Amino acid sequence: DSEHDPRLPGLSPTSGSLKPAMSLLLETDSKSLRSVNGSRRNSGSSLVSSSSASSNLSHLEEDSWILWGRIVNEWEDVRKKKEKQVKELVRKGIPHHFRAIVWQLLCSAQSMPIKDQYSELLKMTSPCEKLIRRDIARTYPEHNFFKEKDSLGQEVLFNVMKAYSLVDREVGYCQGSAFIVGLLLMQMPEEEAFCVFVKLMQDYRLRELFKPSMAELGLCMYQFECMIQEHLPELFVHFQSQSFHTSMYASSWFLTIFLTTFPLPIATRIFDIFMSEGLEIVFRVGLALLQMNQAELMQLDMEGMLQHFQKVIPHQFDGGPDKLIQAAYQVKYNSKKMKKLEKEYTTIKTKEMEEQVEIKVSISGLLEHKCNSNYNEDFVLQLEKELVQARLSEAESQCALKEMQDKVLDIEKRNNSFPDENNIARLQEELIAVKLREAEAIMGLKELRQQVKDLEEHWQRHLARTTGRWKDPPKKNAVNELQDELMTIRLREAETQAEIREIKQRMMEMETQNQINSNHLRRAEQEVISLHEKVQYLSAQNKGLLTQLSEAKRKQAEIECKNKEEVMAVRLREADSIAAVAELQQHIAELEIQKEEGKLQGQLNKSDSNQYIRELKDQIAELNHEVKSLPFFFFLRFYLFIHERQREAETQAEGEAGSM
Repeated sequence: DSEHDPRLPGLSPTSGSLKPAMSLLLETDSKSLRSVNGSRRNSGSSLVSSSSASSNLSHLEEDSWILWGRIVNEWEDVRKKKEKQVKELVRKGIPHHFRAIVWQLLCSAQSMPIKDQYSELLKMTSPCEKLIRRDIARTYPEHNFFKEKDSLGQEVLFNVMKAYSLVDREVGYCQGSAFIVGLLLMQMPEEEAFCVFVKLMQDYRLRELFKPSMAELGLCMYQFECMIQEHLPELFVHFQSQSFHTSMYASSWFLTIFLTTFPLPIATRIFDIFMSEGLEIVFRVGLALLQMNQAELMQLDMEGMLQHFQKVIPHQFDGGPDKLIQAAYQVKYNSKKMKKLEKEYTTIKTKEMEEQVEIKVSISGLLEHKCNSNYNEDFVLQLEKELVQARLSEAESQCALKEMQDKVLDIEKRNNSFPDENNIARLQEELIAVKLREAEAIMGLKELRQQVKDLEEHWQRHLARTTGRWKDPPKKNAVNELQDELMTIRLREAETQAEIREIKQRMMEMETQNQINSNHLRRAEQEVISLHEKVQYLSAQNKGLLTQLSEAKRKQAEIECKNKEEVMAVRLREADSIAAVAELQQHIAELEIQKEEGKLQGQLNKSDSNQYIRELKDQIAELNHEVKSLPFFFFLRFYLFIHERQREAETQAEGEAGSM
């Protein structure tokens, strides 16, 4: 399910095999055909589909298109004879361009009389318009079709929600329903989307989910919690220990069919199955998610689990929903057991209702008894005692109410002192989950108020019946006045109890908020301590590095001084060597002069020549010794020079010996 292309390759001339399959659509509903063709020129609302499909479909795609074309064309026969095969196909995914018409066929919304009333409904005014306008911008805020203010998408979404609020005034408007309508508008024009939504509300239990009492949501939470207890007992115990109620994470799954949980391609596949099989898929997918994430959830506290459900789970199946859907159908789902759980929940709620109406029954019985009995002194005394007790009870209720109000104000002041600059968005998300948990409590509160209203009506009828009796003797009038006052006090007491319940609910919400804020602060303090320790460690490490750096600089300076001294010493030795070489050269020159003088004078005899040669050799040896003490390059140079002179001396000696 990728993004949508206005062209429909299946109906191009190159794939004429689908034209017979679509012929029925051309005759019955032109707008539905436009939704299949994907033109969207009227509503502009088909934006969830495949990217730039070419007209050359693969064989697999062609087979799928031909198959779905035949299913659509022969829907009635296929639905009756091959219902199981249709369900299997839907689980594998409905091709996008068929999704609009198949959804209408699955819920039997293709020919509803209410469709003709749609344009008239748009001309009327709904009391929910302000609420709808407020929430429009929050519905798919990142989607191109809905994100622009006053865009076509927002306008058609407002139209459908407004029309339904006029058709079903008991439900009116509920925030989660806008996501379902938004998805429908991505597939089909607004008139068809309106009809499909009406069908979903009527036949798929959504109407009961979205009623102000949200009784059906309470039932779903009860059934889902029992499934967790049966299939995942360890996780159930962990949730209980952390006070992590099912409604804190699962309410949105049932109210929006995972549309606010997963990206649209995955949520749309789940919605395909919902259109075919109803809320069962929500139970299956929900339990499959918990099974896949059990190990991680067991390691987290309440706040960590909330973050895991909000941040981690939505992106676990970005590669595709097949793995999730396969896991969902591995879950054991027993329809008979779900019916049994529904009966258990109804019994529990009935008992609660009986306890709540106990006041009403007792007062009604008292009125009936008093109307049919004779008035006497004992009865008057009894009424006076009951009046005193009722006043005491009212006073106690007022004190409790005042104490609760003071406590609420104190909690509000404490909450206002918490830093919320960086946590506002996160807290709002968490509070949404907490407010969903309030649904059942608010339901009980509304029922109690309704009972108070019934009591008032009953009392007014009683007054109307007994109007003529006020002309009786003064004693009877006094009794009637006491009865009137007693009933008034009882009614006020019931109203006070209702207010106390409401304040307790607010206290629970604010204490939860307070706990969340405290957790944030505790974690922030731990992070600050950790950062402080890191700073201290890095400071110590920095000091050590600075010490090492200064020591390295000192050693480098010492090495540089030594190098300079060595360079100076080498230069001095070099100067001494040069002077010594010059002196030796001079001495050698003198020796050569002496040798030449000896040759010229011819005064050398054999003994003198030998003596002279020995002296020369000794001098040469001394010079060799001195040269060896010089640096290598001077040594090499003079060694060659002296070696040459030595050879000359030996040659001369050999020549003289031969002449002798």
